[in-house]
Amino acid sequence: MRRPDSKLPEVGTTIFTVVSRRARELDALNLGQGYPDYPIDPRLTQLMTAAMEAGHNQYAPMEGLMALRERIAAKLGRSYGLRSDPEREITVTLGATEAIFSAILAVVGGGDEVIAFDPAYDSYEPAVRLAGGRCLRVPLTLPGFRYDWERVRALLSARTRLVLFNSPHNPACTIATAADLDMLGELLRGRDTLVLSDEVYEHMVFDGSRHHSVLTHAELAPRSFAVFSFGKTLHATGLRVGYCVAPPALSAELRKVHQFNTFSISHMAQHAIAAYLAEQPDTGAGLAQFFQAKRDRLRAALAGSGFELPPAQGTYFQLLDFSAFAPPGDVAFAERLLTEARVASIPLSPFYESPPPLSCVRLCIAKHDATLDEAAVRLNEFAARLRGRAGA
Repeated sequence: MRRPDSKLPEVGTTIFTVVSRRARELDALNLGQGYPDYPIDPRLTQLMTAAMEAGHNQYAPMEGLMALRERIAAKLGRSYGLRSDPEREITVTLGATEAIFSAILAVVGGGDEVIAFDPAYDSYEPAVRLAGGRCLRVPLTLPGFRYDWERVRALLSARTRLVLFNSPHNPACTIATAADLDMLGELLRGRDTLVLSDEVYEHMVFDGSRHHSVLTHAELAPRSFAVFSFGKTLHATGLRVGYCVAPPALSAELRKVHQFNTFSISHMAQHAIAAYLAEQPDTGAGLAQFFQAKRDRLRAALAGSGFELPPAQGTYFQLLDFSAFAPPGDVAFAERLLTEARVASIPLSPFYESPPPLSCVRLCIAKHDATLDEAAVRLNEFAARLRGRAGA
């Protein structure tokens, strides 16, 4: 039988899987892949068990459990002052990744172009290509990873079907400003272009800043899918429960793909999360303070090491700038951190179509304080060895 032609011939195993596997092999601290190493709230575990014992073990409604969608609508009201229709505008998905994939498959077709900003999360372009579209990658400007709106303006055309937006941004650790959303709205005015906004780190915005959601923007909201994740908010990435908020017409198209992709999401998990949100409606409100403290702890522990750590504006990641020790080359330096310091990190180059010379790697700060402290010890010792070699 003829070997099937690959639709993604150059796509291999994701950098997250590779780094996590190598970290296990080398017994390294894994500050690479973005998941916590501390336990979830025991109450969520109790509610999950209770949901299973209550018999919620069969298919959930395709659109998502109504009780959960109602809790999501209430949360959107508290966070953003929105009045969302849980019946027609909120869809529960298999994490944020499925929401992104299903939204892209729903609206992108052959000949369509999609604009994404590099470094772009690695699931974006494969979904576009599987839908038959072409992804146009716009690098964020260095060193601050900011938007080049004039370059976007030059790329927009009648073929531009979708703009992929991400704030707080993974892996750049930046946040979009209100002016950024205004500019995007201005550029899309009068066009049929849609927006897919990845906002899974919505609650993790630091230093008194606030998250600007496309859902609150008068021009962008009517043309946008906004994607969120309970895995990030509840410190439980294995839940694989996310949701997409979009106007009724866009939600209807999303659901056409969703029903033939995953159909429905873990029934017991939806019941447990709905009950958890009923008990703790302000879930997520303390995450900014929680993760900012971890960011600051790691930065303080590495002060004087020679590494630069520009304060993350959002997400639960922190960039480590190694330019004082080595020339640009983030993939090679990440390998050195793994093998010589026994600390796993994520290079940013795999998130680019054509990566520039980069002198930073991404560290996950969603870890026990003890894990961050031990990572700092290893990184400080590694930096001291590098300084010693330079002075030899």
